[in-house]
Amino acid sequence: MEGRRNALAAFGHGRDGRRDRKRTGFGLLRDRGGCPVAVEAFKGNAADPSTLGRRIEKARGRFGLGRVALVGDRGMTAGARIRKELIPAGLDWISALKPADIRKLAKGPLTADVRVPDAVAGTASPGFPGERLMVRFNPRLRDERRRKRGELPDAMEGRLEEIRRAAGSRGSRLRGREAVARRVGADTARLKVAKRFEIECGDGGLSWRRLQDRIDREEALDGIHVVRTSPGAGSGPAEAVEACRSLAKVEQAFRRIMTGRLKARPVFVRSEAHVRTHVFLCMPACHAEWHMRKRLTPILFDEDGPEAARARRASPVAPAKPSPSARSKAASKRARDGGSARSLHTLLAGLSTVALNDAALGSSGTIPAVTPPARGQRRAFEPPGVDLAKMFPAAGRWKTEKALQARENCVFGP
Repeated sequence: MEGRRNALAAFGHGRDGRRDRKRTGFGLLRDRGGCPVAVEAFKGNAADPSTLGRRIEKARGRFGLGRVALVGDRGMTAGARIRKELIPAGLDWISALKPADIRKLAKGPLTADVRVPDAVAGTASPGFPGERLMVRFNPRLRDERRRKRGELPDAMEGRLEEIRRAAGSRGSRLRGREAVARRVGADTARLKVAKRFEIECGDGGLSWRRLQDRIDREEALDGIHVVRTSPGAGSGPAEAVEACRSLAKVEQAFRRIMTGRLKARPVFVRSEAHVRTHVFLCMPACHAEWHMRKRLTPILFDEDGPEAARARRASPVAPAKPSPSARSKAASKRARDGGSARSLHTLLAGLSTVALNDAALGSSGTIPAVTPPARGQRRAFEPPGVDLAKMFPAAGRWKTEKALQARENCVFGP
């Protein structure tokens, strides 16, 4: 946000880590296909869970929804919120267990038979009565976490050695217990290894040791993700896992609004009504971009054709792979019709040169004329079925004899 007298601006927790500027929050509602359909702005210091219950009831009444199943991340749908808000409201929900809960589950029904690569297994636990639990095992995630678990502690020990040498050298600024503790705290926070080390900063020096028992317990659960749902969620194990993964589409829409071509910030308006209008205008712009991307798929690098459906994941755990047509587009830079394939941003940049101009014909007045689109630009209007002559009937007047005779004396306005 910009400005100090904004009704919705407040200091709060930002996803980008910037805490030096005020901000405002907004909630985005998308349909099953990912198309944005509604948006609402909130004060910047409002926590995400506090805006959840009222928004669901509002969406239920506005769109006439008879049954609502909430899909949320582990922070949005914590256990206490499920018991106090979602269950009393009669809402179904799909969420996931936190690592601490997975460790508790591992002591009971979570046995070795659920560690089948790229598979989803259902289970139950007395610790989660009345809930359905779906366990998925991702071997690629396991390998990545084990790689980081080996590299980050080694890097931290290297930093600790440097701090110990600097603290013991003469003339160093790193003198005293408090200065050493601040440096150690900054490094452990940056590398996120505070739970894997026991570090002592004393006047006599710096000492540490790895908590190998804790590291081994974490390693035993690498690659395991547990999805929890209400009994009436009405979806099988694979559908529940796929619903959790669909949260990435919402995050993608937020990134497009915040950092893409739309760029919702900075906001220079002040009144609450202007801020809400600014946020609202970003939503139909994202809505239009979604439809453009869908209609222009044949000339974009996106998946298209009958192979697009077969490009889905073999299981909800396995990664999605591009279809042969998408790989061919990326390699040859050509679409199915033989023309150039482009990204949506590149295509829009090229279309920005097509404009409606006022052509001055001397004393004869002015006529509107559309900039003649090039071949590549004309291809962008073919998939949606847009006829430039119908959009701008005056675009064809250049072909009249009077216009051709006066064309040499034309002066184009903005």
